[in-house]
Amino acid sequence: MSLFNLAGWRTNFTGEIPNKCVVCIAPHTSNWDFVVSVFFKWAYKIEAHFFIKEEWLRFPTKKLITKLGGLPINRSKQQSTTDIIAAEFGNREKLILGITPEGTRKCNPQWKLGFYYIALKANVPILLVSIDYNKKMITIGKEFLPTGDIKNDMAEIADFYKNVTAKIPENFCLPQNTF
Repeated sequence: MSLFNLAGWRTNFTGEIPNKCVVCIAPHTSNWDFVVSVFFKWAYKIEAHFFIKEEWLRFPTKKLITKLGGLPINRSKQQSTTDIIAAEFGNREKLILGITPEGTRKCNPQWKLGFYYIALKANVPILLVSIDYNKKMITIGKEFLPTGDIKNDMAEIADFYKNVTAKIPENFCLPQNTF
């Protein structure tokens, strides 16, 4: 039995995770979200990654961050981070990329839209994943290709997360970006 299950966590998922996708993970209100996510991916043997500034991938943290799924990104280049990450999908046979779109652990109704534009540019699906502390459940939900109609796509994304209980509920806001 895994640490994920021993801690009382369950998952709600029927289907398969695509070999290439952007995983939109919310809510993100606590550092515990990362811990629960790592235990989940280990329990289900999911080879998921996240991008991190390459400065973090030096001694003494390099080995640990790499084992957790960290991939280096050089943000000093004269290219957008979104373009760099989207291009990485073309360089790999498999890339499951986790992103927390809130951009902070505080309430932020203006979600960062990089996850959306990365998936759109790379022509890969977005997989919606929620971490619900009330139910102790990770739900791997809807998978969809972004259409480019960001207003309607984000409304669909917000709808998926509307009944999820965050670790710190007052720190979670649904996206209310104005487009």
